[in-house]
Amino acid sequence: MNKNLPARPIEILMVEDNPYDVRLTIEAFREAKVANKMHLAADGEEAIEFLRRNGRHRNAPRPDLILLDLNLPKMNGMEVLSEIKADPETRRIPVVVLTSSADEKDVMAAYGLHTNAYITKPADVDRFMMIAKAVEDFWFSTVKLPPG
Repeated sequence: MNKNLPARPIEILMVEDNPYDVRLTIEAFREAKVANKMHLAADGEEAIEFLRRNGRHRNAPRPDLILLDLNLPKMNGMEVLSEIKADPETRRIPVVVLTSSADEKDVMAAYGLHTNAYITKPADVDRFMMIAKAVEDFWFSTVKLPPG
């Protein structure tokens, strides 16, 4: 573990509608021993409600990191990413697109909307653990969290 660990776990908003991918991601972060509090939004509209602290999310914490699928019901991931990066309250939250699409048009569009990283979902826990460790390494070595 890195000596620069924050005093609190990483608050992660995972925007994903596939229960298998949710379980796989949570398990990968657990297996990789990445200290986090995972919050889930099953569609794009719920993600925006969470970020704006509307409705049942009025007491939601501000996430330190967003894991965003592109293929979502109600509001797709590109629309969510666009809203996140256009809003002064959320634009500085790092967004990692975590999706099954390897289509170059999607990759270019996501970076055009200022995603911080684009990761194609692997199919197994071992590869997901590698991603979780990479997120942890990035987080603990470069991101500065506000105190407590």
